[in-house]
Amino acid sequence: MAVEPQFAAPALPEIAPLPTHVAIIMDGNGRWAQQRALPRHRGHRAGADNLRTVIERFTAHGVPMLTVFAFSTENWGRPRTEVEAILRLGSEFIDRHLSELDRQGVRLQHIGAVDRLPRSLQSKMRRAVAQTQANDRITLNVAFNYGGRADIVHAVQLLFAEGARPEDITEDAIASRLATAGLPEPDLLIRTGGERRLSNFLVWQAAYTEYHFSAALWPDFGAADIDAALLEYSQRRRRFGLVPGQDADDRQLEAGDNA
Repeated sequence: MAVEPQFAAPALPEIAPLPTHVAIIMDGNGRWAQQRALPRHRGHRAGADNLRTVIERFTAHGVPMLTVFAFSTENWGRPRTEVEAILRLGSEFIDRHLSELDRQGVRLQHIGAVDRLPRSLQSKMRRAVAQTQANDRITLNVAFNYGGRADIVHAVQLLFAEGARPEDITEDAIASRLATAGLPEPDLLIRTGGERRLSNFLVWQAAYTEYHFSAALWPDFGAADIDAALLEYSQRRRRFGLVPGQDADDRQLEAGDNA
């Protein structure tokens, strides 16, 4: 008998509209550990454990897609012991949580280059993607060894390799060759840990994204923080460069005038 997904959703506030796609910069693991006189890798482990709680809350709200920034192309410059700990943690997360995430209807996808990752981690990532590809309750895109600028450069390189002419290099052509091709652009981007920058995360895709900055360190980022971010998002008026009162017909007219 099939197992029905059962994510805990205590005292959910009614929030509308909700974002379709939420991106998260999971910042503050190291500082969380330092505040407790623990090695930094303990903070990363606590942050990985918190990811399941966060997935559950967004799923309970009915948000269909999350993209989390787990490891950037710049993170290779951190101390070797910390990098190795993060790579091990990525492998352990799949070992510990894949079966449960699969049962709960989570579809896993990887965003980023795999060439520098250990072969064992590459294999586990492919297995996780393949095992969960039919799930449709929530999609979790894990940006691991991802950089926004590198993503754009690679897309342009693909265009040139395909013999593109200058007039072929359009926004749509680049977007369709990014690592996120086929995914909706994020409606809401959350950064924890008190910092207020993108840190090379989805720099193309987040051009019209709403931002929410939380002071909570990632391992402490919980249901109340998620509710607050979604509530703030629901109260914003998204205009996409237009003015209040314009509808879809106005957008199409402006697009035609500017063509």
